Amino acid sequence: MTGAGTPQDARTPGPAEALPSIAARIEAAAGGREVRLLAVSKTRTAAEIRRLAERCGQRHFGENYVQEAMAKRADLEDLPLVWHLIGHLQSNKCREAAETFDWIESIDREKLLAPLDRYRAPARGPLELLIQVNIDAEPSKSGCRPEQVGALASAIAGFPRLRLRGLMAIPAPGDPHRLAAAFAAMRRLFEALRRDHPTVDTLSMGMSEDFELAIAHGATEVRIGTALFGPRPPRAP
Repeated sequence: MTGAGTPQDARTPGPAEALPSIAARIEAAAGGREVRLLAVSKTRTAAEIRRLAERCGQRHFGENYVQEAMAKRADLEDLPLVWHLIGHLQSNKCREAAETFDWIESIDREKLLAPLDRYRAPARGPLELLIQVNIDAEPSKSGCRPEQVGALASAIAGFPRLRLRGLMAIPAPGDPHRLAAAFAAMRRLFEALRRDHPTVDTLSMGMSEDFELAIAHGATEVRIGTALFGPRPPRAP
């Protein structure tokens, strides 16, 4: 039987319905540790973000593109949201990034630091930074090499308006054993970094398909997009 109510009855659950089960899975995998859910909201509308924030209390959102995030932040200025840049940062976007984001998780080269520090308004407090590590040495992927982490961390410490908080990685998907090895290598880097830098407390790794494995290897933040919002909408022609 068909009728006017059929499309609504058969609709796919939205983020507000998906978030509680994802949060429960994170809690179970964490075993008592605190693990932050970063909602990856790239390509999603400000209205979708607002619904998730107001209905479920989600506060941390991750964006890939500076311009897209600027527009969303302006539309949602009335909400106490925390904005993370998780995409590659071009050096000519440092001013806008420093003004828009609370966290930048994709620091992979020293030349970004001086402009980010210069354009960060003191009233906003330090810009929280994660160093992105290309843990699998993928040629097409952003991120510094593991052996470059120490020098980049020391450079960040020299800027008063920047604060190092930890590491981020996007290991190559696929074979679970290789993925687990990449997560384990990131944890070792993180623990070594934390010994030398007391502000370090965040290891961001794990996405919709592998966040429980990442948590088992010490992730303190997981970045969830597809499992929360569903498949990305097609790009406009």
